[in-house]
Amino acid sequence: MSRTPQGVRLTAVRGAYAGPVQRPVTPPGPGSTTEEVVRAARRALDGAGVVLTTSGSTGHPKSVALSATALRASAEATAQRVGGHGHWLLALPPDHVAGWQVVARSVVAGTVPARAEGPFTVEGFVAAADRLAPDGPRLVSLVPTQLLRLIEDPRGTAALSGFSAVLVGGAALPAPLGQRAEAAGVRLHRTYGMTETSGGCVYDGTPLDGVGVRLEEGRVHLGGPVLADGYVGDPALTADRFTSDGAGRRWFRTDDVGELSGDGTLRLLGRADDMINTGGFKVAPRPLEDALGRLPGVREVLVLGVPDPEWGERVAAVLVGEQSAHDLRDVGAVRDRLRDTLPAHALPRQVVWLTALPMLASGKPDRVALRAMCAGGSGTMDPHRDSAQ
Repeated sequence: MSRTPQGVRLTAVRGAYAGPVQRPVTPPGPGSTTEEVVRAARRALDGAGVVLTTSGSTGHPKSVALSATALRASAEATAQRVGGHGHWLLALPPDHVAGWQVVARSVVAGTVPARAEGPFTVEGFVAAADRLAPDGPRLVSLVPTQLLRLIEDPRGTAALSGFSAVLVGGAALPAPLGQRAEAAGVRLHRTYGMTETSGGCVYDGTPLDGVGVRLEEGRVHLGGPVLADGYVGDPALTADRFTSDGAGRRWFRTDDVGELSGDGTLRLLGRADDMINTGGFKVAPRPLEDALGRLPGVREVLVLGVPDPEWGERVAAVLVGEQSAHDLRDVGAVRDRLRDTLPAHALPRQVVWLTALPMLASGKPDRVALRAMCAGGSGTMDPHRDSAQ
């Protein structure tokens, strides 16, 4: 595992991306056949590379150019971490990086992915899993919402337990959901990465071989052969986000804030632009999401900062839960449950219950839509009016 000292100064890479020599592949959309997607991945891996669009979870999608070298480096490092090349199930859109890399890893392995067709359902997933070849590792990449639906159905749980590795990324995995899946025999890997790093490049807090992680003022930087060439048509942004150190190693400055433990394990605290400044206090969403996810009956959680005339920003919690969580429908009840585990300024001042989180095509929660939804609510809704604020 490579490391760069935290004191190393990063400098902009000279010669921002201007486009590959060969015309890059644009991946076919979700309506394409498996054969069409596999052909596109072969072209990309043969040297053309690919241009993928970021999820746009913050409202600003970007076109990212990934070389064949980066795609192969990611596929090989992933195989090394999960026990070898194998047979993949494609349950994510192939025109976003997580789904695309399932196809690319299959091509590198000399296999064809089994595809869960149409909108994601437990039935479709189980049927695709049944089509996977029995020899060699059986592998799948999911987002947390998909994992939740599968774990809540005995058929889905049984299918998941037959995989050698289940990669989960794209959004924060609630700790209770992860624990529930692992207790059911699911071999989980919590992945972290983005389109600019050819998808997941940190598994369970540990970088894949060849990948480096460093922090600069808390901001996560990722380096290694999996990095993209840059942003298509935006050399200024490329020069700003892709940097090199004194040894000539390239780094990508992410939007995420994290901590590195003594053994180099990365713990994410949330996106830098999702850090909430409320009443002069900074609140990291991830620890609050973990605490909320442990409350009885809560199935999914997203924490947002919403403009507020009194606090600057208020901490808003969007929850999806079971009927058994009816006693938590009042924001005061939620705050009371968390007072012994979190500081007063980190407690939510708005709680919104939904039947399901709005999702983007990539499988990530639609933060823009949720922030707009929460902005229509009131500010302080807790009768306890903590003296700390």
